Amino acid sequence: MTVHQPHNGAVAAPDHAKRSQLGLYRARAASYDRELLPFEPLRLAAIDRLALQPGQTVLDVGCGTGLSLPLLLRQLGAAGRVVGIEQCAEMLGHAQARLTPDEHRCMTWVHDSAESAAWQGRADAALFHLTHDIVRNPAALDNVFALLQPGARVVATGLQWAPPWAWGVNCFVWGAALYSVSSLEGLAEPWLDLASRLDDFVVTPVWMGSFYLAAGVVKSVPGAEPPRQATQ
Repeated sequence: MTVHQPHNGAVAAPDHAKRSQLGLYRARAASYDRELLPFEPLRLAAIDRLALQPGQTVLDVGCGTGLSLPLLLRQLGAAGRVVGIEQCAEMLGHAQARLTPDEHRCMTWVHDSAESAAWQGRADAALFHLTHDIVRNPAALDNVFALLQPGARVVATGLQWAPPWAWGVNCFVWGAALYSVSSLEGLAEPWLDLASRLDDFVVTPVWMGSFYLAAGVVKSVPGAEPPRQATQ
């Protein structure tokens, strides 16, 4: 098991919204597993879309309390590795307590924000599960994508606005977003910045359009044209 701590002075002080969001997740760490229980089928679908192979390395970006970690490690086997990136110390503590000693040997822990997380290597895949603030942050995506090799598979999930006529669904999205993201900005197309960085990009609305499941592969040619976007 390897642990990377934040680099002193590497990141400017967070703004008020970021501080508030971090405080919210600190307060929710003990109850987070129960809160996410209804949404576990989405997690399983996202991990399935990663199409992981034994021995690969995957980044779990914003790994939270680590609910994805045993599932990822099971697919990767003893020769694989998961890099868990999480800024909230309380969340990270729950994630670390979740795993067995054997599982810890296949983990690298990065206690840092996605904007400045550092790891010596290039991963084969990345998971962004319910990480709206990260996928809407170009600096965070720049940093994470620098840790991925060309052709790496990327899967993301999160809240999004349903069609305008689905007002009941959007009431749910609004309430959930106020409780879990720092800004409602980008909820119409939260995956848009990911789409510009990935080939073979497909975004699928799920759960009456209140969530999305997006997947693609890291561009092999820097500066290539944005990929075709498909909606299923």
